[in-house]
Amino acid sequence: MIQSALRRHLIPWGSAWKCFQQVTRAPNCLMKSHQHFNIQASSTSLLSTNRLLSLRPISYSTSRLCHTNQHGTPKGEDGRHTKEGFSMRALVQAPKPALYLGFSGLIPFTFAPVLMAATQSFYPEVAFAQVVYGASIVSFLGGARWGFAIPEGSPAQPDWMNLGNSVVPSLVAWLALLCRDNVAEGALIVIMGLGLSLHYDLTLLPGYPAWFKAMRTILTLVATFSLVATLTLKKFCPEKKIKELQN
Repeated sequence: MIQSALRRHLIPWGSAWKCFQQVTRAPNCLMKSHQHFNIQASSTSLLSTNRLLSLRPISYSTSRLCHTNQHGTPKGEDGRHTKEGFSMRALVQAPKPALYLGFSGLIPFTFAPVLMAATQSFYPEVAFAQVVYGASIVSFLGGARWGFAIPEGSPAQPDWMNLGNSVVPSLVAWLALLCRDNVAEGALIVIMGLGLSLHYDLTLLPGYPAWFKAMRTILTLVATFSLVATLTLKKFCPEKKIKELQN
């Protein structure tokens, strides 16, 4: 009787203990499965990252993007000439006559501010002569573009863009010459014309060689700074007539 009673009471307790062990083992199983899933996910992400890093960038040579004509000037897909870049190192490739004549053309620009700084005086006649010379240079740059586009086989075609932009510098120079009574306005118009011509030659219009673009940049900067120096001296130096310098 006692043994049968003990069995009746022990059987429920044994089943309860087995259930308790299963419940305590379940979180461990979940933790193990979660860790296994994290390991698989991290390995998958590492593999995908390695695959992405192993990819090589696609590169195309410039010969595929543009082609050249019989004159060796690169063209785009539409057949028009592309704009070539340049470096100041290309200046060593310039012909000596172009270098000598180009840099000699800076003498009238630099003479005016040097004379005024040496005498500590501002001479309106000298300043206007500088403006007139600058206007002639601006008009010359437009004519050079016109002459470059006219010959047959030239990289710059004689279209509305090239020939039309060739006329604009001459009109700007004409406006500068109208400012005889106000030298400051004339100098500012010449500076605008020089910058506009340089912008046309470097960015908008194709065809000029790299050495010419480098030389044009240097000459334009020196001429611009000379005009700015004259305007600065006009503000700080007393105004005198050129006849007073002769006496």
